[in-house]
Amino acid sequence: MTTFAVAPGGPLHGRLRVPGDKSISHRVLLLAALADGISEVEGLSDGGDVAHTLAIIGALGAGVEVVDAGTVRIRGGRLGPADHPLYVGNSGTGIRLLVGLLAGLPFGSVLDGDASIRHRPMERVLAPLRAMGAAVSGVDGSTNAPLTIDGGGLSGIEYSPPVASAQVKGCVLFAGLSADGPTTVVESSPTRAHTEELMAASGIDVSVGPGRVTVHPGRPVPFGHRVAGDPSQAAFWAVAAAVVAGSEVVVENVYAGPGRTGFVEVLARMGADIGHAADTGDLTVRGSALTGTVVPTHEVPGLVDEVPVLAVAAACAEGETRFCGVGELRVKESDRLATIASELGAMGARVAVDGDDLVVVGGRLRGADVDSHHDHRVAMACAVAALVADGPTTVSGWDAVDTSYPAFGRDLDRLRP
Repeated sequence: MTTFAVAPGGPLHGRLRVPGDKSISHRVLLLAALADGISEVEGLSDGGDVAHTLAIIGALGAGVEVVDAGTVRIRGGRLGPADHPLYVGNSGTGIRLLVGLLAGLPFGSVLDGDASIRHRPMERVLAPLRAMGAAVSGVDGSTNAPLTIDGGGLSGIEYSPPVASAQVKGCVLFAGLSADGPTTVVESSPTRAHTEELMAASGIDVSVGPGRVTVHPGRPVPFGHRVAGDPSQAAFWAVAAAVVAGSEVVVENVYAGPGRTGFVEVLARMGADIGHAADTGDLTVRGSALTGTVVPTHEVPGLVDEVPVLAVAAACAEGETRFCGVGELRVKESDRLATIASELGAMGARVAVDGDDLVVVGGRLRGADVDSHHDHRVAMACAVAALVADGPTTVSGWDAVDTSYPAFGRDLDRLRP
């Protein structure tokens, strides 16, 4: 288990680029694998999660040529069964999108992942797939990975997910590409629109209306795509710059589409000096005095992955911040309600879990030995908190960061004096 030591220091200054958006990277690779011809993707996320998805489409028969760092050419359209189980590592997005895609393809597959994945809830995607006629089963009759898929023979459905989830929506829409008629997902709250945006951009017949997305059976045409910077990674630098007095950080080319910039609005409401340029995607943040706020339930789908680092902002703000209806954090890479409370609590933050709400009261932080709990976002959130702590902090289990942002430590060094 690796560790990462962070000592408090002076202001952060500079410009940087974060990895390509992880959610987009997964989806664009799956679409390239389905397209009959050569697609080129630039700016892919360089984390382990996306590397597993790239390896999986290769195992299914897509031709994969790595042009240079972050750029690949994919020859798709001729997929077939792999000769081994397909391993997603720690990627909840990867396994949920892939089970939808594979449920529609006329061959058998097995999807598996690490210990965390084997405990992540899969019923939320298996239920709609079974309603479409898919034969998908978990280990020993459960809904847990490894998942065995006997693909093909799907029917289009209209489905309303009980939990607002872009992963569930994406799973159903990918399955709908191989169904015998249109497939519609009805959302009670809007979620990330990556799947429908990318499908439409690659030639698939998609219609989007208020609270509804419908996909018609078909396959994408070959395409080129440059992946914008990941807002979830940019959020760490936004909070770091906001809470460290005198800082000014510019994160270049950050994706600004719907369902991904909720953290910008929350930080602005807390008093952060933050701006997101519509033309360049550049996110500029300066050190600011923050005050607590309420994050209502309806905002959570647009910032759920950013709650760990927003909790750091809340711990540095004046007053109380309440994140409402964030029970979904219990089933991420760790139980993030518990791990945020325990690890920020070890650093002196006043954090409480109130039902499905997370409550943080601002104050002074102290250096401590903390644990990532094998969760990349918890690890990086603790590193950000360490920048304003009274004394050094050591984060154990730092290798978890490799799943999404391997260069985080290097980028931190670049911004420090």
